[in-house]
Order: sequence, then structure tokens, then C-alpha cells
Amino acid sequence: MFGYVKTDLPYMYMKDTTLYKAMYCGLCKGIGCACGTKGRLVLNYDLTFLSVLAHNLMGIDVKVEKQRCIAHQIKKRPVAVPDALTERIGALNVILAYHKLNDDVLDSGKGKTARRFFLSSYKKAKKKEPEFDKIVEKRYSDLVNYEKTGGDSIDISADPFGNMMVDVMKVLLGDKCTENVCELSYELGKWIYLIDALDDFDKDKKKNNFNVFINANKDIKTKEELIEKNKDQLIFTFGSILSKIASLATTLEYKFNHDLTDNILLRGLRAETQRILENKK
Repeated sequence: MFGYVKTDLPYMYMKDTTLYKAMYCGLCKGIGCACGTKGRLVLNYDLTFLSVLAHNLMGIDVKVEKQRCIAHQIKKRPVAVPDALTERIGALNVILAYHKLNDDVLDSGKGKTARRFFLSSYKKAKKKEPEFDKIVEKRYSDLVNYEKTGGDSIDISADPFGNMMVDVMKVLLGDKCTENVCELSYELGKWIYLIDALDDFDKDKKKNNFNVFINANKDIKTKEELIEKNKDQLIFTFGSILSKIASLATTLEYKFNHDLTDNILLRGLRAETQRILENKK
């Protein structure tokens, strides 16, 4: 998966750092409960954020306990005890990861071993959440169809991921999925797709994979050159999306304290965008 939706750690309160780590570990255990141990290897930050956001919007409090796990067998760590919502998001995590692997195979023919390795976890996730699987499969199909046209539109290429996020949130949140939540989800999906495409410019250029930034800048050979020549345009593109996300974040109907989600939506996304625009590892 992508894993770009992160916190801005230097600006986090201690309580939020503890909660975020607990939610990360809780989602890992939730994936294990829903899909088996193999599925835990595709745990990522994006779905940890989704778990934090969904629990808050739905008013489902989390119980944090100190527990051991496979990665931390000696010292117990704070873990948000997995609940039904966590397991649903865990299944979604595996479904998204599997379809991303499948997309990689279609792009380059590589990754078949990894896809085969996660197949059993994916089958469990699909059985548990068939509606999520239909959404992800449909939106990846939309993306593949656009890729076949060799298109170079930033907005059109990001549209399937934006719509995927909206569809997922409608299923996950039910009547708690307001119009503002849908709009924010759409912009967040676009940002994830585009920031990944920008970050993978060099890799996709080398492997001849579809990348909208490559198609729109056929004479440019490296990500460094792309950023150097188009920095103002890139700042405008990502800045517009981030501004919409920041504005919509203030309209959400939170049930609990939202310092952690604010840190991610208002600061973390911008920090990650800046890191990639500066071409840092």
C-alpha cells in the first residue's frame, strides 16, 4: 500500500503520540483477527488514520491495554483493543494491499510471488467484507481503463482513487458519512494517488509503468528534473487539494477530541508533501 498519511511528529501532544501508536498496534492485531497473520505484514499508516477517524466520527471509544505481540514479545506496549470496526478496517487494509499488488503485476509482470503469498489473507478479507472488495476492484478497473488510453490528465487519473475513498467511507460509516466527509474523502484519495505517483516517478520511468506525471511531461527524465522545472505548478496542484482538506476537516462532526486527526490532516499531509517535493528519502 501507499503509507503516506502520517503524523507530523514534532507537533504532536504526548497523549496523541501514545494513542496513535496504540491504534497502529490495534489495527495490526485487528488484521490478524480478521485475515490471519500474513495480512499483518501489509499494515500501513493510511489505514491507521482511517481507524482513528472512523472511531471518532462514529463515537466508538477505544480501550487501550498494555499487551505483547509478535514484534514486541518482551515488553508490553499500549494497544487499542481490536473491536468490530477495527477488524472491518483491517480487512479493508488487506483488500487494498492485494489489489495494489495485483495492479503492480499488471503493470510490470512482477510481484506474482508476493501476490500469491497474501492470497489466503485476501480471501478471508474478501469473505468478511465483500462490499469493500467490489468497490476496490471496480475503482482499480476504472484506473486501468484510463491508463490504457495513455492519458495525461492529473484530475482524471486521480478520480478513481477519490471515488474509491468516498465509496468506502459510505459503507464503513453508514449514516455518519455526511456530505463533508465524502468531500474530504475524495480529496484525500486524490492526494494519496498523486503523491504516490510523484514519489514513484523515477521507478515508474525505469520500469515503463503508467504514471500521469510521466505522461504529462514526456521530455523529463527524472523526478528531480520534474520538480525543478514544474515546482510552482506542483505546489499549486497539491496546495489546492490540501487547502480543501484543511477546510473540510474543520466541518466534521467529531464525537471525541480530534487533536490527532487535526495533526494528520492539517500538518502531516503537508509535511509529507514537502518531503517529496524536496526529494528527500
